[in-house]
Amino acid sequence: MRFLLDTHALIWWLTDHPRLSRAARSAIADPDNVALASAASGYEIANKQRLGKLSGKIAQDLPSALRQARIPVLGLNVEHTIAAGLLPGPHRDPWDRLIMAQAMVDDLTIVTIDPVFEDYAVPTWW
Repeated sequence: MRFLLDTHALIWWLTDHPRLSRAARSAIADPDNVALASAASGYEIANKQRLGKLSGKIAQDLPSALRQARIPVLGLNVEHTIAAGLLPGPHRDPWDRLIMAQAMVDDLTIVTIDPVFEDYAVPTWW
């Protein structure tokens, strides 16, 4: 399978956090699967760090941590950004909308604990 990690799942994977489910941990670790990080997660992490919602220097360490974990980054393109902008509904989180759009456009399953993705018929794994 091809997975796109929601930002919290990415952080929890990189920090070996116990809140990451066993199923998610197994899917990410499985060499037959491809686990990707969204470029939008870098912005979300840096923004939350700047606002004091994340401690440490996870944003500064993210490129190195992704390389070490062998997690490729899925960049944003115009198809992703248009799809995100056109998503219906009340959900306003711009990072969730970008990650949803990337999953829709690139036919990916999102690793997330967040139930909002199911409201948009995006396949999830947890």
